[in-house]
Amino acid sequence: MPFIEHHQLWNPAQRQAALEVLRRVEADGIELVRLSFPDLHGILRGKALLPAALPGALTDGCPITSTLLLKDSSHRTVAPVFAAGAGLGSSRLQGASDIIMVPDPTTFRLLPWLDNTAWMLCDVYFADGSAVGFAPRHLLRRELDRLHAAGRELVTGLEVEFHIFKLLDSRLGMQEGGQPGSPPEVELTHQGYNHLTEIRADRIEPITDVLRQHCGKLGMELQSIELEFGPSQVEFVFRPARGMSSADDMVLFRSAVKQICRRQGFHATFMCRPAFANAMSSGWHLHQSLTDSQGINLFAPQQGGEPEHGGKLLSSVGRHYLAGLLEGAAQAVAFTTPTVNGYKRYRPHSLAPDRIAWGVDNRGALLRVVGAGNAAATRIENRIGEPAANPYLYVASQVATGLHGIAAALEPPPAVDAPYDVVATPLPSSLGAALEALREGSILRAAFGAEFIDYYSMVKHAELRRYETTVTDWETREYFDIF
Repeated sequence: MPFIEHHQLWNPAQRQAALEVLRRVEADGIELVRLSFPDLHGILRGKALLPAALPGALTDGCPITSTLLLKDSSHRTVAPVFAAGAGLGSSRLQGASDIIMVPDPTTFRLLPWLDNTAWMLCDVYFADGSAVGFAPRHLLRRELDRLHAAGRELVTGLEVEFHIFKLLDSRLGMQEGGQPGSPPEVELTHQGYNHLTEIRADRIEPITDVLRQHCGKLGMELQSIELEFGPSQVEFVFRPARGMSSADDMVLFRSAVKQICRRQGFHATFMCRPAFANAMSSGWHLHQSLTDSQGINLFAPQQGGEPEHGGKLLSSVGRHYLAGLLEGAAQAVAFTTPTVNGYKRYRPHSLAPDRIAWGVDNRGALLRVVGAGNAAATRIENRIGEPAANPYLYVASQVATGLHGIAAALEPPPAVDAPYDVVATPLPSSLGAALEALREGSILRAAFGAEFIDYYSMVKHAELRRYETTVTDWETREYFDIF
C-alpha cells in the first residue's frame, strides 16, 4: 500500500487537492515542482521534481536527508550523526538517514517570478509513518489541535519589518565561499527617518510594487505596505488568518521576497539589525486572538462567559491568555528572538520591549492590548519577535503559554503606562540567557516535550559558541592598538 495512504497522512481535503494538483500540472504545462519543508530556523529546504516524478511523491512521499533538521544557521551539521543515536538518543537520525517529505497538496501554488514552476509545502515523517517530532510544523499543529479540542481556534495577524537594499556585488569570488560565506555588498534604497512619508515610499515603490503583485498571485492577503523609520526599511502587514495559515505564509513570504528581490537586482534581509551606519532594528509583531467554532472573538470583553463591565478590554479568557503570555514570556524568547543579532533590538524607548509588562495600546510594552474602539477586533499584539524567527515556533510558543494561562485561570497584573520605567522582570538580554530561561522553565518543556527543548538548545548553543569564539570588528577596534 502507498506510504501516504497506509499511514493515513492526508485528510479528505488533501486527498482531493492531490488530484487537482496532478490535473493542473498537466493542464498548465508545469515543468518543475518545488517541494519544501521548514527546518528548525524556518528556512525552506527541499527538492525540485520533474512532472514525471510528482505522482510518486503524491503517493509515497519524497526521501530527504534528516541532517537538514540538525544544522545551525551557518548550515553546519552540529549533531554527531555518525555516532550512536546521532548524539540525541535517536537511532532513526543516526547515519544521516532519510526522512520522508509528504507534500500538503492544499498549499500548491504557482511561483509567479518563475516560468512553469509550482511549489508545495511538505511535512516530514520517519519511515514508519510517525511524525518527525523535531519538525516545527508538526509542533505547531499539536498546539493548534489542543486549541481545537477545547472548541477554540487561533487567529493571527502579521506585521513584518525588513530591509531592501540595492545589490552592488554578490561577492561570489572563489575566496568568498564558506559556512557562512561572505555577505553581499549593498547600498541604500532610501534614506531613513522619514517614517511613512509618501516621497520616500515612492522611491522604493518600483521593487515594493513587484513584491505586492507577486504576493497577490501567491494568494497572500496583504493589507498595507509601509515605509518604516530606518534607511531601506519597510513593513508589510497581512490580514488576519486562522490556524496554521499565518505561519505557512510567513515562511513562503520570506523566501519569496528574497528570491524576487535578488532577481530584480536587490537584496532583502530579515536580519534584525544590519551592521551599517544609522540602521534601525526590524521587528515582527504578532497579533493574536481566539475564536469559538462560530468565529466569535473570545477576547472581546462581552465574551468568555461574562458581560462587559468595569471598562474591561478583555474577557476572562483573554485575561487568562494574556497572563499566560506574561508568565511564559522569558521561556518563549528563545523562539521569538532566536538569533544573536536579535537582542541588539531591545533598547529603552525604542518601540521594542525590554521587560515583561503589558499596556493598553502602548507600543513600548511587550504585550499591547488593542480593541478599545472595536470590541470585535480585540486582540493582543506581542511586540517581542524578530523577523528572522521561525514562525511555527514563534506562534506555537504563544499558544502554549496562552493555554497555560487559561488552564490555570491566571490573572495579569495591572497594565503599565510607562513600560520603560516600571519595575518589572527584564527580558533575557542575550541568546544565552534566553536558552537558559527555556531550559529552566516548565511551561514550554511540558508543552513541547523535553526531547524537543533539549534538541533546540543543542542546535542553538552550537551557533552561540561559534559567535562567542569569533573575534569581532569591535574587539579589533577596541584593543588592537591600545594594548
